[in-house]
Amino acid sequence: MAELVYPPVIAAAKIMFRVLDNRIRIDGAENIPATGGAVIACNHVSYLDFIFCGLGAQPAKRLVRFMAKKEIFTNKVAGPLMRGMHHIPVDREAGIASYREALKRLKDGEIVGVFPEATISRSFKIKEIKSGAVRMAAAAGVPIIPMALWGTQRLWTKGRPRELSKRHVPVSILVGEQIHVTRQDDSEVATKDLRLRMSELVDRVQAEYPAKPADDADRWWLPAHLGGTAPTPEEAIALDNR
Repeated sequence: MAELVYPPVIAAAKIMFRVLDNRIRIDGAENIPATGGAVIACNHVSYLDFIFCGLGAQPAKRLVRFMAKKEIFTNKVAGPLMRGMHHIPVDREAGIASYREALKRLKDGEIVGVFPEATISRSFKIKEIKSGAVRMAAAAGVPIIPMALWGTQRLWTKGRPRELSKRHVPVSILVGEQIHVTRQDDSEVATKDLRLRMSELVDRVQAEYPAKPADDADRWWLPAHLGGTAPTPEEAIALDNR
């Protein structure tokens, strides 16, 4: 398929991040295959995560097709971009169609990106995850690549104002080793393993992050277990349920 939109969008994003001096560090990109299908399963702490998850595949010269709710595709601004980049709309009332489309893309040798937590984690820890990533990878016979992002929440996350012009914010992207699943594997067990692997990556990327809160008021972007003021996982569930 023609790529008339995706490359210019990537170029524009890189220019913007360079101007803002958002120091983007990508580790583990060698785990992304140079060819063939794969499912990237990424944590979700920001409304901008799809951009940085996509950048994580750039060293391998791969474009990621994200599964995103269909409402984004009808937006006057985002819609044409999402369609032009050949992302995959998800209709939660008719999810089988988007699942089949993602499966086709994987079998055609493309990389499909998913956020298995489904929604942003207010606690900045991995929430319970959906089994879709595991089931798609097994059905298509492709690996799962766990990925962790950190720092993106400082730019725009749930319950906080957007700070898209904030300068000098480091963003860390950590790509984990491939996970191979088959149709014979128990999807529930494999999903628990994927969540564990994603949690380990998040713990590591948080520990290695090169910045600290400037003061007590700035501790909001750290999880509670690291001394931050983000909601605990239990508090986050209560907030989501409201």
